[in-house]
Amino acid sequence: MRENAPPKQLAFDLPLDPRFGREDFLVGPANEAAYGLIESWPDWPDTVLVLTGPPGSGKSHLASIWATRAHAWTVSAAEIAGSDVTHLISNGALVIEDIDRAGNRDEAALFHLLNLARERRCPVLLTSAQGVDALGLATPDLRSRLRLAPGAAILPPDDALLRAVIVKLFVDRQLVVDLSVVEALALRIDRSLARAREVVAELDRDALGRGRRITRPLALAVLQRLGLTEPDDEEAPDDAARN
Repeated sequence: MRENAPPKQLAFDLPLDPRFGREDFLVGPANEAAYGLIESWPDWPDTVLVLTGPPGSGKSHLASIWATRAHAWTVSAAEIAGSDVTHLISNGALVIEDIDRAGNRDEAALFHLLNLARERRCPVLLTSAQGVDALGLATPDLRSRLRLAPGAAILPPDDALLRAVIVKLFVDRQLVVDLSVVEALALRIDRSLARAREVVAELDRDALGRGRRITRPLALAVLQRLGLTEPDDEEAPDDAARN
């Protein structure tokens, strides 16, 4: 038995409460059009706007910023049913998240809600991971209404934004890492904020389980385990155990 071996710590997968304040949103070329649209409220070009972007790109963050400014309620598309439409817009502003999830969508109720919102001048912000034409909508009038709605798309992040988001993800978890860790991740993962979130969460769990800080060798080892780097990539994974 190795008496000097550090005890293995239990890594509890506790929910992380992300910070969705205006000051926490990082703006770059990939999302500046969407951010500008949110900031332009109440001078919107239409009552209904559609915000699209891949998972984890910041749609919910922007929706939260607008909801705070407009005192809007936030619901998922799954919560919209015919009997609740009038109640949902009674607050005067509404965010509808994830209209791309077809299994949770009442198209007739959603179309009725958008018509009523336009009639009562109630601003509605919808978020979707896909463009309108990719939603597979079975209701032609709803498809037409959403096609005509102005909006903005969040694009994949550039290198600078990806690095900034990785730093923020560590800060949100109260983790202090060297710049070399950020560089190792940014150079190897695909340009996806969802992927960045996944890798940082895995690093947090791994470091907590080992009872060690997050280092570049550990980051490379985790990336290799996730299939995001090659076994001979600069530093061997075994080096992680010595840091």
